[in-house]
Amino acid sequence: MSLLSGLRGGSDVGFDSYGTFVLEHNPDPGPFLSETAVLTGADHAAFHRLTMDLFDERGVYDMTFGYNLARLNLDHRHPDAGFRYGREPDDSSVLRAEFTPTTEFCPQSDTLTVGAFRAWNGLSDRHEYDLVRVRVSPAHHQSTSINDKLQRLETRYRQTGELRTDDEDNASDESVPF
Repeated sequence: MSLLSGLRGGSDVGFDSYGTFVLEHNPDPGPFLSETAVLTGADHAAFHRLTMDLFDERGVYDMTFGYNLARLNLDHRHPDAGFRYGREPDDSSVLRAEFTPTTEFCPQSDTLTVGAFRAWNGLSDRHEYDLVRVRVSPAHHQSTSINDKLQRLETRYRQTGELRTDDEDNASDESVPF
């Protein structure tokens, strides 16, 4: 076995299984989940198994570690990183998901949270929620701008059913570097 296989997700050594919820290997729920019914145990594990499938289908991968982003919750090296989930207090058809990156300067947090939002809501026929709202932990140095973008994406999705970001409306072929 290669020394890097564990870093690239090639081995299950140092990872929990998708059928379990190990509290010590998951981030604490942050302020976005403070008024929700936070998923734990079998409820968390079931939604997270589904998340693995949806992220796989939509290509939501952490390029730093070379694996499906859902695997981050299971990685023993990063017990304070990953997703936590909570049901909306006044509407059980809405789930909130808060992403805590491995570092406060994670350069992929914007892309990963937008990708997660698109995966969950673009494949909403595969789960029980009408909407999955996504935010990044306030510990991230750009959490305000990322969360503002996610809020705009969520509002647009609620109004139109479209999963595009505002940035994509203004994009042109001239902005593509290659």
